[in-house]
Amino acid sequence: MQLLPDPVRRLAAWCAVILLVAGVVYAGVLLCSQFRTAVTPVLLALLGTALLGPLHRRLVRAGVNRSLAAGLTCVAVVAVVGGAVYIVVAALIDTGDQIVASLKHAAQGVADHFGAAGTSLDDLATHAKDLLTKFGGTAASNVISGVSVVGETIAMAVLALFLVFFFLRDSHKAADAIRGIAPGQSGDTLEAMARRAYEAVEGFMRGTSLIALIDAVCITLGLVVLDVPGAVGLGALVFVGAFIPYLGAFISGAVAVLVALADRGFVIALWVLGVVLAVQVLEGHVLTPLIQSRTAQMHPAVVMVAITAGASVAGVLGMLLAVPLTAAVFGVVRELRARYQVPEPSDS
Repeated sequence: MQLLPDPVRRLAAWCAVILLVAGVVYAGVLLCSQFRTAVTPVLLALLGTALLGPLHRRLVRAGVNRSLAAGLTCVAVVAVVGGAVYIVVAALIDTGDQIVASLKHAAQGVADHFGAAGTSLDDLATHAKDLLTKFGGTAASNVISGVSVVGETIAMAVLALFLVFFFLRDSHKAADAIRGIAPGQSGDTLEAMARRAYEAVEGFMRGTSLIALIDAVCITLGLVVLDVPGAVGLGALVFVGAFIPYLGAFISGAVAVLVALADRGFVIALWVLGVVLAVQVLEGHVLTPLIQSRTAQMHPAVVMVAITAGASVAGVLGMLLAVPLTAAVFGVVRELRARYQVPEPSDS
């Protein structure tokens, strides 16, 4: 005998499914956080493979051996990234003194107008020795911790690069590997889900990279025209920030405006703000719909929630990975809906 009406039983079933999925996701997040030094390079390598896959496939179609093509692709990436880092660092070194002097001048002006007794720059310099003595142990431990973090980051980056090589070289075996671990007759379904998720991430990475490049070039040209110091470095910051939707553009734009305000004054800062806003309007209304029209589209609210969740789990790295992983999940959901959606009955 049915003790509960049908709507209540359906609601209870959905609640049980939601709780089960939430529990599995929570357990997965805990496991990933415990093994983050192994999981993070794998995720970064998957994103790198999605971005570099078209280049590798072109080399293979041109007759290059798969291993050689993967090696050339990785070498090209190292050369491009290394050259970009060198240009950015050189530009920041050349203009770093000017930026620091401008920021000190602005801070001195704020201290002169709004600073209370004991808060001026001279007072801070006078008490610097006491501060260093008091917090020297903490600073030393922070330096040691920072060195450890840098070493861990370098190790994960090297591991991710090697994984990119193997993923590119053996990408043609992915379908057979998925079918090999698929239980029962679910091989076709798992392969289709993995393919749809990979296509969503690949499209997102290509589109985001192109949009980031256009944003960085436009803002860098604007900063050069306005004679803002460190224009190349700020442009590189814009490029990296573009991979974090909304928040990255806000942070990189705010840094550019502050540097312009410190060095060139209020009027030039307003011009820089105008350039940043114009580029963001161009990105939101022209570039994103045009370039990413064939990739997985998500509502802005979903993107913001994904970024917030990623930041709470893994900080900046989580913010970088949240949106492409969400795009992959949406791709899987679309594939499942296309396969198992019940067709509507015809009126005839």
